[in-house]
Amino acid sequence: MSAPAGRPVSPAVLALRRLPNPRLTGIGAGLFAAAAMFLVGCLDRLLFDDSAAVFGVLFLPVSALTALWVRPADLVTAPISVPIAFAVGVAPISGGAGGFGGQAMAVVTALAVHAGWLYGGTLVAGLIASVRKVRLMRARQRRMMLAAQTARPAAAPPSPAARPAGRAPRRPSRR
Repeated sequence: MSAPAGRPVSPAVLALRRLPNPRLTGIGAGLFAAAAMFLVGCLDRLLFDDSAAVFGVLFLPVSALTALWVRPADLVTAPISVPIAFAVGVAPISGGAGGFGGQAMAVVTALAVHAGWLYGGTLVAGLIASVRKVRLMRARQRRMMLAAQTARPAAAPPSPAARPAGRAPRRPSRR
């Protein structure tokens, strides 16, 4: 497979093209991120003994996938839903005890302690969503300019033969 300009495509691009490319609604993207992060949190608790670094590192690709898979109309929801997903996913690894109040305080503490990962993932989602939005706006502008150029062909001055017969050209009046 080659690029349109005749250059060969790198293997990394070919691998990325083979990945699924779903288009999720804003709610669907939020649910995907929350479910993925809850699963990551549960697996982190079972396999890595509540490792915040493993959880944070895995939060970054989930943030990127959420921003890549959300529909163009719902791009604004990606940077909003990934922090919520982080909070949902940090609940299993926060280690709270003492009922609902103790668990809630453990989640709030974990959010404060791991704010760097939270900000990093939100930044990843925000940057990807912003780049996608700018590319969509540029493509729309190009389409509109192309449509405007094809709608009105190059205006050539009318030839005298194109005037209706028997009519002289109108001259401006001097009032």
